[in-house]
Amino acid sequence: MHKTLTDIIARKIVKMPLYDFKSNARLKDKYAIVHASDVHVVLFEGILAFYDKRIRDLFNMKCFVDTDPDTRLERRVRKDTLEMNRDLELVLNQYITFVKPSFEDFCLPTKKYADVIIPRGAENTVAIDLIVQHIQDLIRGPQPADKNRLRNRARHHSDSMVSRPH
Repeated sequence: MHKTLTDIIARKIVKMPLYDFKSNARLKDKYAIVHASDVHVVLFEGILAFYDKRIRDLFNMKCFVDTDPDTRLERRVRKDTLEMNRDLELVLNQYITFVKPSFEDFCLPTKKYADVIIPRGAENTVAIDLIVQHIQDLIRGPQPADKNRLRNRARHHSDSMVSRPH
């Protein structure tokens, strides 16, 4: 994964293995080809995206989508019963025995590495709009007006020359 990401960052053509969620395995000899791009934004997502420091250090912005535990369970049940045709009792037992404890042990602790924590996931349109704007600003690059914006701004009474502990 680290080599794939560093190759993408270096704008090399990359073969990414495809994964089959039903068999929980990579598809033999099946790949997605990622081509270099002039616009260089890479979105990387996954429940363990921040777990490995070497991977984490490659990211310019780290977002953690914080979803209510009941919502996580509801999504898991819906996906596993409807899409995977699994038995409800098996899904619930697997969730309680493996999924929830693994999330609490491995995923949730990585929240501390996030630059932005998005509560309520996709329904939090304000947070998503801010992130989209930030990405668009990165793509657009620095604008001439941005360089002097903070340096030449007018001082206000709330500005302080004295550093305050926060």
